Amino acid sequence: MNDPADVELPGDWEDDDQPEPGRRRGRRAALISLLVVAAVVIGVGLVIGNYLGGLQNSYEKRTVVQITRGASDGERPEEIDGTGRNFLLLGSDKRSAEDAVSQGVSGQRSDVMMLVHITEDGESVYVMSFPRDLYVDVPGHGKDRINSALAYGGVGLAVTTVENFTGVPIDHVALIDFDGIEGLVDTLGGVDVQVPEDFTAGGHRFTEGVQTLDGEEALTFVRERKQFAEGDFQRNRNQQAVLKGITEKLISGETLSDPGKLAGTIESISPFLTTDDGLSATAMVELGLSMRSIRSNDLYFLSVPHGDPYTTSGGASVVATAEEPMDVLREALRTDDMGTYYAQHAGTY
Repeated sequence: MNDPADVELPGDWEDDDQPEPGRRRGRRAALISLLVVAAVVIGVGLVIGNYLGGLQNSYEKRTVVQITRGASDGERPEEIDGTGRNFLLLGSDKRSAEDAVSQGVSGQRSDVMMLVHITEDGESVYVMSFPRDLYVDVPGHGKDRINSALAYGGVGLAVTTVENFTGVPIDHVALIDFDGIEGLVDTLGGVDVQVPEDFTAGGHRFTEGVQTLDGEEALTFVRERKQFAEGDFQRNRNQQAVLKGITEKLISGETLSDPGKLAGTIESISPFLTTDDGLSATAMVELGLSMRSIRSNDLYFLSVPHGDPYTTSGGASVVATAEEPMDVLREALRTDDMGTYYAQHAGTY
């Protein structure tokens, strides 16, 4: 069996019409719901009332998994009162059966991995990207790239690996196949994304500045890394840019004010979505209501601390961890002090 480390893994809602308070709360709930599932539009959090039943049926088309810890996983990080909530967001490509067998891993790889921390007061959300090649301990498999956990043991092992590395419990997890991201963007009619520089990839031309991308272009954009001097690090920033673009398109009201379009959005994404069994439609409604004061400027994007890329003794290209800076982030997550952490470290990595 080949070691995956040696395999190249690929505002406020005030307007002239003064919508009723229930609709304003619903729109804000949808914003956080979207972030919690990494652009998967669990917008069902806003659908309180007549639309919940029908949209819940669409949402329930997702795949549901139970998250457990094995004997080699170690103890789950302790839950501490007042530390907020943590969600793991994954984006994955599926391999063909032939590729999976030849590479000795499962049919999925995670090129998008983000930790979302929602503060205890429900007023701020921090979205942190992991470099896919971050070299960490993967329970039962020794040191390896962090994204190999999904290949080795599915969503459950990915959760355990991140819990062990960050030192905080993961409350919920959501994974979306990349085909679902493409369908989501198309359902929204395209999204505006900040392109960092001019480049061409996958037959598409990207121009520095704000560019409207359709689903295929957005998918190409979040996958591309070889065009950039900073490789995967820039790709992480591009993934966050697409997530931001999707969020802004959703909360513009074009989707949220149209029940038919909202239903179509959830319908298009659910078949590509996997969540833990606790992330039900009802749970999302409750989460959305608890987050109804969130505004777009309450969302913060950053990267987890990391070292430089290097080559292991086995010839694998990986990214080193940065344990002392990571300990600072671990403490901020554990004590729900991400505001201070962001003010001091945003843009460092």
